[in-house]
Amino acid sequence: MKEKIQKLKSEKNAVILAHYYAPEEAQSVADFVGDSFYLAKVAKQTSADIIVFCGVSFMGESAKILNPEKKVLMPDITADCPMAHMVAPGKIQEMREKYEDLAVVCYINATAELKCMSDVCVTSSNAVKIVRALKNQNIFFIPDRNLGKFVAEQVPEKNVIINDGYCPIHAVITKEQLAAVKNEHPKAEILTHPECEPEVLEMSDYIGSTADIIAYAQKSEGKEFIICTEDGVKYKLKKDNPDKNFYFVSPTPCCKDMKLNTLENILSVLEKEDNIVEIHEEKRQKALIPLDKMLECAK
Repeated sequence: MKEKIQKLKSEKNAVILAHYYAPEEAQSVADFVGDSFYLAKVAKQTSADIIVFCGVSFMGESAKILNPEKKVLMPDITADCPMAHMVAPGKIQEMREKYEDLAVVCYINATAELKCMSDVCVTSSNAVKIVRALKNQNIFFIPDRNLGKFVAEQVPEKNVIINDGYCPIHAVITKEQLAAVKNEHPKAEILTHPECEPEVLEMSDYIGSTADIIAYAQKSEGKEFIICTEDGVKYKLKKDNPDKNFYFVSPTPCCKDMKLNTLENILSVLEKEDNIVEIHEEKRQKALIPLDKMLECAK
């Protein structure tokens, strides 16, 4: 299957992008593997005619918003992110009416519809930097409450209003689960994604995006790490650090939607060129504004 994928990719001038949470097999055939921010930048810069995005729906949408002339395909069109839907458009309008000088800051893990109603997008890699740089005093951070709380703590000079969305994978990691792993591996450093609950963040030695966690583990002189994020990141961690050990809480955090990006589905979508991401041009233009602003602000 891997040989067929490489052959089709070459014949069709296709590029495969895979998120760190995609299965190992998907990451192994991808041209680029990364977090949401990195993949958004790659999507905008690619010269390929076809983008196969091994992720979930909002990622495919973002790639299409940035590349209207390219064909964006999802290995499984049903792969979705529950958190991406966790704010009602009416709530955004309510906040705009309630607060003057409001900036709606949209975590990239959101639908195109929500991006259309936002002022700027952010990722877990750049959220603090971008919110701090905004001229607005009032910030409505959507949709994730935990990343929003983390940003509020890092940028206390702003009035950050928190939405009540959450990642079903990160939010279920408990301090008890983490304590159990730490008890087994007392010398291990705890590296945590900011989508986790505050009490888990408080126990952590380092808090950062998936890409930041990977970079930290590689630079650290430590040999043992407890990773508080989705287990797909283990592939990259072990690849970069074969001499180090990585542990996860039990049950292991696993996003079933991300795991729909199988080799079979990647091959099928390259052969058939189906599962096409379509976005109405008017919506695309509106959603492009906050994405472009994110890429500009993060420079």
